[in-house]
Amino acid sequence: MGKQWSKERVWEWYNKHPWIRGCNYLPANCVNRIEMWQEYNSNEVFAVMEEEFKLLKSIGYNTIRVIIEFLVWDKEHDGYMQRFERFLSLADSYGISVMVVLANDCMRPKGFEVDKLGEQNCDWGYHGGRKMSQHGAFSGMGHHYLDEPETAPRFFAMIKEFVEKYKNDERIIVWNVYNEVGNSKRREVSLPNLKKIFEICREIDPIQPLTCETASFYGGNFEDTCEVEKYGVYNSDIVSFHHYGSYQSIIMTISELKKLGRPIMCTEWLARCMNNNVEEIFPLFYLEKIGCYNWGLVAGKSQTYEPWNSVWERYENEPNLKWDFTKWFHDLFRANHRPYNPKEIEIIKRFCDLADKDFENSKNV
Repeated sequence: MGKQWSKERVWEWYNKHPWIRGCNYLPANCVNRIEMWQEYNSNEVFAVMEEEFKLLKSIGYNTIRVIIEFLVWDKEHDGYMQRFERFLSLADSYGISVMVVLANDCMRPKGFEVDKLGEQNCDWGYHGGRKMSQHGAFSGMGHHYLDEPETAPRFFAMIKEFVEKYKNDERIIVWNVYNEVGNSKRREVSLPNLKKIFEICREIDPIQPLTCETASFYGGNFEDTCEVEKYGVYNSDIVSFHHYGSYQSIIMTISELKKLGRPIMCTEWLARCMNNNVEEIFPLFYLEKIGCYNWGLVAGKSQTYEPWNSVWERYENEPNLKWDFTKWFHDLFRANHRPYNPKEIEIIKRFCDLADKDFENSKNV
């Protein structure tokens, strides 16, 4: 039975890697993770992946973050596991490691819409590719497969299979135990599930560290955040967080999380219209050697260049907010693979190159 890594062990692991920088990844021709992982049109999806991995490598990124999909695992088990292996091999061929997210609380309420395999609906003009997305559009609590007695055991079995199969595979860099645990108004409802997933992973004892981010902490005293997020962070090997706020806010967040004495990763960032931008924040992550994954690569069917619904709602209620809706929300490249803003890509390349030189110099000391 494994246990939480000591601070000494996790720092040794972290310092053996070059600066970890990349993006949350969904191919441009996919509106959601079902479309990404299912058999339907999979060859077309992989063709897009390869072109986008070339793009990732060209700017100096070396990692991506992806969420596994229970429906595809449950309905197309053998094919999904084969496609996942193909995905890992393709990413590795371009020098790209993968952070794998095992569970996710950004969910719709029960009964809103039934997920299905096959062709996926796409609404144009909306973040996430759907008119009703999880970001501020729902009043009820999000529903999870883990809430149902008939699917919960299979969901845990999926997690166990992935971690067991790849526990010694360096193509996977980190296991992200639970994305935004407690989100979608779930809060402590998800705490037992979080504890169970940590137990599964610790029992397998993979060579990769575990992390579970705080998504609602934007500076202040971390002890004041919700119990489910505190449990996730305090039981992680690497401290991780999400941040879509300003430069000053992210500095205050980092300052507080540093007190935990562990390496830090920001596993979601970049919201330009809310003043969360490449020009300020990417160099900050380089300077602090904080692993980072911005949201989005190439503008596509998921349309994450559009603001969240909650952002529009807040602006409607607070019109004096200094937000700039002329800017894209997420994503680095246009559909034709031209940069959204060439100056951003120049900055990314510059600091990726500096980081690699730093790493090579550190090996020679």
